[in-house]
Amino acid sequence: MEQFVTCFFTGVGVFFLAYLLLYASYLFASVAVGAFQLYKLEKMSQIKNELKHEFYFPVSILVPAYNEEVTIIESVESLLNLKYKLYEIIVIDDGSADRTTELMVEHFQMKKVSRPIRRVVECEMQEAVYECRAENIKITLIRKKNGGKGDALNMGINASEYPYFLCMDADSMLQDDSIERIVRPVMEDDNVVAVGGLIRVAQCVVMENGEIAGYHLPWNILLSMQAMEYDRSFLASRILLDSFNGNLIISGAFGLFKKEVVVAVGGYDRHTLGEDMELVVKLHAFCRNNQMGYTIRYEPSAICWSQVPSSFKDLKSQRRRWHLGLFQCMWKYRHLCLNSRYGLLGTISYMYYLLYELCSPAIEIFGLFTILLAVLLGRLNVGFMLKLYLLYTAYGAVLTMTAFFQRIYSQNVKISVGDIVKACVMCVAENVFFRLVLDFIRSTAFFGYRKRKLVWGKIKRTKLEEGDANKDSSVL
Repeated sequence: MEQFVTCFFTGVGVFFLAYLLLYASYLFASVAVGAFQLYKLEKMSQIKNELKHEFYFPVSILVPAYNEEVTIIESVESLLNLKYKLYEIIVIDDGSADRTTELMVEHFQMKKVSRPIRRVVECEMQEAVYECRAENIKITLIRKKNGGKGDALNMGINASEYPYFLCMDADSMLQDDSIERIVRPVMEDDNVVAVGGLIRVAQCVVMENGEIAGYHLPWNILLSMQAMEYDRSFLASRILLDSFNGNLIISGAFGLFKKEVVVAVGGYDRHTLGEDMELVVKLHAFCRNNQMGYTIRYEPSAICWSQVPSSFKDLKSQRRRWHLGLFQCMWKYRHLCLNSRYGLLGTISYMYYLLYELCSPAIEIFGLFTILLAVLLGRLNVGFMLKLYLLYTAYGAVLTMTAFFQRIYSQNVKISVGDIVKACVMCVAENVFFRLVLDFIRSTAFFGYRKRKLVWGKIKRTKLEEGDANKDSSVL
């Protein structure tokens, strides 16, 4: 028995040491590559070594909305401030129970039209269609029966007039050059079928006419830690995965797609919680199975500011949904796992999301259980464990700070001394506490899975207050 216990703890120790070393190495490589790429882009911008053009790809902007009366007008108004010259806006009201449609019709003085919509991808039928023009931009509002976000996006694809469509959330705002930047990979390479942009936390920014007027970290701890998390995740792995066409996710809050290819794969899956990831993985599989030359890109200079949950209840609902969506997608496309036919996509990309995203809550909880067991059996070297934990926490905090300040530098954003101190504290707190909170949420996501596997959680929306970013007058 003694020999078994010794072997068990030795094996567990070796596993976790290898697990942490691989993850730490991956994070370091990701942040290093990401920071270097952003630095290079900034230098190219400074010397005017960028692609400038007078030709524009026509783009349809799809905005699915469900009970978004608080933010929908502000979001559509932000789209009218874009520098891009050739686009249309399509808002799809997915059976809202609030005044989303009424507010849109009143504010933009929209007229009801009789317009047939050919369903090239499956979706629920429309109940009413409204149209208008504002700032010489065509705005279409479609009211339909509730079918979920994927169904609403399919309706938008069916109604769109242009060969490329851009999907974004109804609680998000784009910077005035966001579309101009996200279409650049398409202009550089005809084989690009999708491009993902960078998502940042909207509660941290004040926007005026599509430009950043101020930036600050909120006093709400959850919001600040999410700001740290978003900057690290969107700087790190996505830029590294982009180097070998290995990105499996384009955020549903901001992504550009080639319509004909999306239609060829059947559009968005209407029966999954992770419709954004499912579409991207489906595009990978379709193009490789049909031996098509293709690329799925990530463009970190194209920025979308999106609201994140400000309460634990809303955060739990969102992250539970994300984790279930990840599970559904990973299981549906399990044939990619270590399949040589899919190259690095099936090895590095799939295995990263499997081990460090999907399974990480279970692995980390098992680690905590092992620590408790070791304490009870008197097998724990407390001093070594604390040193290792502190070293790993400090390492993660430094990487998070690198990502955060790199984003501040690359966008030429001024922040207060107070925000710098707050950012340093939040980087540590995010690695010490927030990860444990997320582990708890994700590990309990499967409770009641059969009953709630297609249920979208509700997140409270708030209007963004102008002037908050300027409360600290001392800036660097």
